[in-house]
Amino acid sequence: MNSFLPSRRVVLEAIVLVTVALTAGLSLNYPMVMSAFSGRSVPGTSVNRSDVSAERLPVPVDFAELDELLAQGALLIDARDAEIYRDSHLPGALSLPLGNAQQTLERFKLQIPPEKTLITYCNGFGCPDSFDLGVLLLQAGYREVLVYEGGYPEWRDEGRPLESGGGE
Repeated sequence: MNSFLPSRRVVLEAIVLVTVALTAGLSLNYPMVMSAFSGRSVPGTSVNRSDVSAERLPVPVDFAELDELLAQGALLIDARDAEIYRDSHLPGALSLPLGNAQQTLERFKLQIPPEKTLITYCNGFGCPDSFDLGVLLLQAGYREVLVYEGGYPEWRDEGRPLESGGGE
């Protein structure tokens, strides 16, 4: 018998442990898992994507389009946490963290008119916060909301300038 092969008992114990862990994890997080699979927002976020019609979704923009949009007066909105924003952010960006956007949106609306073009960003591809914030801004009455999907990492990696400080 080869000494490198695990015994049947070890394999069986591993299968049992994985099964128990999966069962416990799914049972404890059942509402969140079902929300994620149905396209609704998960608990802890404030946006329900199913409430937004397809024509009212934020429009993605890429790095090449940013300079022209910013020259035309578009405003960058950082969806990341305020502490991360204070450490470093895109020049001229305002902080509106998705995590507390519901509480600060009314104050934001007093400062920024609904006809202003907004470009949300967060931690790059795979970060849904900028899209979810865009949906929330559209629901709040903003007319043109774009999402810079490359976000902070792409901007930084292109060697573009960054700012620090500021925030809420």
